Amino acid sequence: MSKETVLKLLQANSGKFVSGEGVSQELGITRAAVWKAVNALRRDGYDIESRKSQGYRLMDAPDRVSETEIRARLGETKLVGRKLVCFESVDSTNSYLKRAASQGVVDGTVAVANEQTGGRGRRGRSFESPAGKGLYISALLRPPVEPNHLLPITGFCAVAVCNAIERVAGVRPRIKWANDLVLGERKLCGILTELSMEGESGALQYAIVGIGVNVTQTEEDFAGELENIATSLYLQTGEPVSRASLAAAIIEELDALYMALLRHRMQPYLDAYRQDCLTIGREVQLLWEDVHEKVLATGVDDELGLQVLRASGATETIRTGEVSVRGLYGYVE
Repeated sequence: MSKETVLKLLQANSGKFVSGEGVSQELGITRAAVWKAVNALRRDGYDIESRKSQGYRLMDAPDRVSETEIRARLGETKLVGRKLVCFESVDSTNSYLKRAASQGVVDGTVAVANEQTGGRGRRGRSFESPAGKGLYISALLRPPVEPNHLLPITGFCAVAVCNAIERVAGVRPRIKWANDLVLGERKLCGILTELSMEGESGALQYAIVGIGVNVTQTEEDFAGELENIATSLYLQTGEPVSRASLAAAIIEELDALYMALLRHRMQPYLDAYRQDCLTIGREVQLLWEDVHEKVLATGVDDELGLQVLRASGATETIRTGEVSVRGLYGYVE
């Protein structure tokens, strides 16, 4: 605990020297405990300068997704992020929150991981979640709404994540219907939403939104089958992006989205989704079990169902399933 409290104090005085005696008195710990905490932080990768008669000064921090680092960058939120749980490694942030939900964890709880050993995507697919490379974050929501009102929640969360990435990295991804964020024609982020409903009444118990963003990966990290499919913020911008800063921005944007949902003010998110969705206006291929059909994506409805025009001239709205977008992820025919 001393290590984290000393770090918070150094962060609060970033760029300034804080005397060892001052730290000792403010935190109520011994000078020896301060010295040990500073050395422990240095082993964790923190650059802490020390000068005789002046004390300690925080110069630089490693790219960690600890609660201390995230909260140092996190503004005030109404619900999302009030409780924040951070892991060096976990099977899946979604899976953790599902377990925590059964124990009554509070609305707006957020889980963040440096690594996932069992990351999951849609339709049971695995999601690569290597340590130190991406941001893996999930939020548990308990909105007092009917489950059908949450049909577009994944898409609206995609808009929130686009907002956060634009704030932190200076680039805005596009959205491939329904849940991929795309940058440079390659996948940057995936979103998985899971709902739990009460068996007899069908009432919503909770929704968990899981977000995985590729942040620091290089081309070597995507060798093999991911070579022409995936990208990272580093590959697209050429600049390092703080995962803690991105986590804080995502939490803030999810909180703003949640407040809009509770207040029934979702039109701005619907408008943003339609503007960000790169699928609209392009040829796509519907991927059913035994049928691959080419259609034109013409728009999305108010619940983010994909509106398509068939070769026959018939129109239809697609709510589930997979689509390939011509020109993305290697699909050309």
